[in-house]
Amino acid sequence: MTAFYLPLGDGAFRSTEHTVGPWGPDSQHLGPPSALLVRSLLGVDRAETSLARVTFDVLGPVPVADLTVSTSVERQGRSVELVAASLSHNGRAVLTARAWRIVGADTAAVAGGTGEVLAPPRSASPMEIPEGWSGGYLAAVEWLSLSGGIFTPGDAKVWARPRVAVVEGFEPTPLERLFSVVDSASGVSSRVDIRKWYAINTDLTVHLHRQPVGEWVGMDARTTIGPDGVGVATSVVHDVQGPVGTTAQALFVRERG
Repeated sequence: MTAFYLPLGDGAFRSTEHTVGPWGPDSQHLGPPSALLVRSLLGVDRAETSLARVTFDVLGPVPVADLTVSTSVERQGRSVELVAASLSHNGRAVLTARAWRIVGADTAAVAGGTGEVLAPPRSASPMEIPEGWSGGYLAAVEWLSLSGGIFTPGDAKVWARPRVAVVEGFEPTPLERLFSVVDSASGVSSRVDIRKWYAINTDLTVHLHRQPVGEWVGMDARTTIGPDGVGVATSVVHDVQGPVGTTAQALFVRERG
């Protein structure tokens, strides 16, 4: 297989083994389904708009199975509009997305405030992934580390590049590549050993001030864990030209039984 999903027609997609996440063989990492929903949001009506914010809510584990995507326009507008998408299995929604899209304009004269640029991918080293954790989604993405990583607790600066398409037969866009990996901000910067603890995000919000370019996605990520089983993971997202936006995730944190 060369993609996360196989198209079945009429908004239906078959999940491949590349979507399998770290929590078990029957559930997906949130990266592939996030990219699948963003792909559908980009196809709703107006192509001249840019995604400014996308929020995903996880309604349950996304199974490695046949899934259906539906989309809608919740608020139409000449300059700003709100669109939505839902991913369902057997008629039950498992993941939803709502996105604000803004019609483009020339603001180059006042652009700024983006912050520091990550060192390029050529400066990074391959991320080590322990045996037994290297299949599925983790193997479908090329991981490079500037500092920290998936099994190194604490802040992390990493680069990632999907090795497969989102949907078979379609070249992924830079936005699809970005959404394929940014859910991993909580994983690469986890403060706990994910072999001993659950740190599962209930949502993902991505704000973009610029549309990404190229294949590589960088994350300057940080996780904070409170004393009551709740955490927050954030990251500044980069392409090779510099920062493009930020992410935030609420985390359910528990010790594995």
